[in-house]
Amino acid sequence: MSADISVNRKALRDYHILDRFEAGIELKGTEVKAIRAGLANVNNAFARVEKMQVWLHDVDIQPYAMASHEQHEPKRVRRLLLHRQEIIRLLGKTQTEGFSLVALRMYWKGSHVKIELGLGKGKHAGDKREDLKAKAEKRESDRAMANFNKQRGH
Repeated sequence: MSADISVNRKALRDYHILDRFEAGIELKGTEVKAIRAGLANVNNAFARVEKMQVWLHDVDIQPYAMASHEQHEPKRVRRLLLHRQEIIRLLGKTQTEGFSLVALRMYWKGSHVKIELGLGKGKHAGDKREDLKAKAEKRESDRAMANFNKQRGH
């Protein structure tokens, strides 16, 4: 049972997501409290593999107003917690041209904050148009099926 904290909707529009990974995040106490208060945003967030560690960039966790003396930086680089084999696999895949690690969503898993990373390849304008066309066709067919079922009394 997981509850979403923040979702990166633009990631699915801008990238072909080929694989997904779950990672823990190394956070400070004020960051966890700010996340509980709903002050986190993963739009434009991405990850990089550097020196056999995975780092999360551009996650915006706003400062927690009720913190006593120590505050965190909103857009600091945070370390992701993954198994060594996963890191090696990600390193190999991200060195391939055109692939990147994009943060898809941040969520609670029990009492821990997790991030879902997507290994994606950037879409071109034509790909985005095809996706919109397919989405419109699916919407129309669903609408037609609903009208048909309504007329038949199902």
